[in-house]
Amino acid sequence: MFPEDPISPEAAIDRFLASLKTPARILVAISGGSDSSGLLLLLHEALKAAPDLSISLCASTVDHALRRESADEACRVATLCASMGIPHRTTVWQGKKPKTGMMAAAREARYGLLAEAAEGFDADLIVTGHTLDDQRETLHMRGMRTEQISTGIADAVLFDRHFWILRPLLFSTRADIRRFLTARGVAWIDDPSNEDVKYERVRTRRQLSAEGAAETDIFRAWEERLALSSDGAEWLHRHFRLHGGLLGQVMPGGLRQDRRILDYALGRLTAVFGGQPFVPGRKQMERLLAFTTGGKPGRMTVGRVVFDLRRDGLYLARESRGILPLVLRPGEAGVWDGRFEAKNRLAATIEITTQAGAVNEATMRKGSSAPDLGSPGSDDKQDTGDRSQGLPKAAWKRAAASGPAISAGQGLLLPESAQSVDLTPHFAAFDRFLTRFDFTFADRLSAVFSRAPYAEPPLRSIDGKTI
Repeated sequence: MFPEDPISPEAAIDRFLASLKTPARILVAISGGSDSSGLLLLLHEALKAAPDLSISLCASTVDHALRRESADEACRVATLCASMGIPHRTTVWQGKKPKTGMMAAAREARYGLLAEAAEGFDADLIVTGHTLDDQRETLHMRGMRTEQISTGIADAVLFDRHFWILRPLLFSTRADIRRFLTARGVAWIDDPSNEDVKYERVRTRRQLSAEGAAETDIFRAWEERLALSSDGAEWLHRHFRLHGGLLGQVMPGGLRQDRRILDYALGRLTAVFGGQPFVPGRKQMERLLAFTTGGKPGRMTVGRVVFDLRRDGLYLARESRGILPLVLRPGEAGVWDGRFEAKNRLAATIEITTQAGAVNEATMRKGSSAPDLGSPGSDDKQDTGDRSQGLPKAAWKRAAASGPAISAGQGLLLPESAQSVDLTPHFAAFDRFLTRFDFTFADRLSAVFSRAPYAEPPLRSIDGKTI
């Protein structure tokens, strides 16, 4: 459940600072609203009172350029930071704004710009002013969509595999933060979009204000999710193999494990092999689990992934339909099909597409423009040598057909030229936003695909427990 008594903002900040690995440089994301302004002032006062802590502050404001007043508001924030001697930078969301999905697009842009600012300040982590009010709203909104217990807003999220975003005030109320600011004579900016009922969160906020929030055992949900991540990582180690970077295999014993672990692991593998940012919906997962545990050989497609159930296990690979090409000019980088990060180090423009049915096992083994992405031998569950040996021919051909092919001009690149195009497996479900709840599973999956480990959280303890 939520804390019986919300944590005071001052106590929350003291606990947060004590949990950090030091030395540390913190980038505070500040919009000028009460939550982020309170976060900045709370951190500033706590660090002034503890000068021996090797922790420093910097700050950044993202101007979304959606309102005429936003530039002036960013200037007011810069003035507040200057009064405290805190380095500050304003970044502006440039370009055309989408007509739909504005909140999601703004969130994506905001964190990307905050990461750029953190890079420029040489910061170690980013903090945001999410509060207990935000948590309650999120849980209510998710509760309207599913009967499953939600973990709500995570207290720690890894962005873009590089910067951890932490939320020190997640169990403090907005009212307490505003009392803190008022006592110090510090004003804040009220964003009018926070009153615009076209947004679901605003409607939810008004509903909760009138009716109150239903009690949710958030800590139990967090503990269960962490346990699932750990159990899922162990399941990967014992029961999952990767062939050639493109074909997954769940060994027969893996299909006889606890249904909750199987649901968790297969859902996330589906997202990874399908290049999707989210796991399939509940009805799709129920169909998939019924199929994979039914014991009857056959095939089915879920989330752009073909599942091929055989006596020697379950094979999974990206279906070859709907794979769009990616064009990269010299020096450009991008993500192809949600599955591979690509960077063009050639002097020519390239196109990455799939060879589909034209690809065969020999092509994958001997080179041309489809590089070896599995790096066999780096993981104890990976195969070596002839990747098609001992594998079902149809399953291997299907996986190979979904692999990347690189061309420039009229033809495929020669192997030596293809080496100038960097291709790295990309996990759409984890690589942009990875909550600490999924960290253990994602990190194990990264090892299976021979990727570098994810950045460890910049914490020495969580909720008073050493990590």
